Amino acid sequence: MDKFSRPAPGALLARVPTLGGVTPGQLVLIVEDEPDIAEVLEVYLRREGFRTERASTGPGALRLHRAARPDLVLLDVNLPELDGFEVLRRIRETAQTPVIMVTAFAEDLDKLLGLKMGADDYVVKPFSPLEVVARVGAVLRRAGVQTGGQPLRFAGLELDPLAVRVRVAGHRLDVTMTEYRLLEHLLRHRGRVCTRAELLEVALPDSDALERVIDTHLWNLRRKLEAAGQRNIIQTVRGVGFRLADE
Repeated sequence: MDKFSRPAPGALLARVPTLGGVTPGQLVLIVEDEPDIAEVLEVYLRREGFRTERASTGPGALRLHRAARPDLVLLDVNLPELDGFEVLRRIRETAQTPVIMVTAFAEDLDKLLGLKMGADDYVVKPFSPLEVVARVGAVLRRAGVQTGGQPLRFAGLELDPLAVRVRVAGHRLDVTMTEYRLLEHLLRHRGRVCTRAELLEVALPDSDALERVIDTHLWNLRRKLEAAGQRNIIQTVRGVGFRLADE
């Protein structure tokens, strides 16, 4: 297997660290057309108490996503019949399931960032299965965070930290957990500019993603806000970061 070296089964289980803050039994859909890689990831994830389902094609991934309703999708870019980008696009049409993209090529990563696809994180092959498991746990922890406190209101927006929910003019706005955390941070720090590095730490604290990923998530968030009638809420301060517009 050329993606990573495969240890002996006994060593494989012994070396996996225990993850904290993850709900036992959460379902991860592994979408990978190389059986050896899918098998190793499945062993590591199950060792940590996750349930798993596997798909090896794009259409199969979409069918399982509809039927099994996973808590997270681990989605390879290069799939037969329907590639990972198209699978992600179709998932995002109906659901905000956390998705971690797996890519083997730099051009795929550029496309992922450039097309504002809405993934929650990404990993690049060759990778350590331990890294992938850690990323899965981190994304699921972020998706399950409830911060508490009173609702935050601004210019027709209402953010409810207890329900982890965003409303615009009383109507629910579907956002990913990463988008929610970005919006919450900007709301809690009205009146000042938040740097990309700061927002990256808030939204993706366990990721080694580049700072430009923040632009991608904020682009998606702005698009959703504009579709709901809220334009120019989030402003770019060139060379510094982002802030909320004056109410």
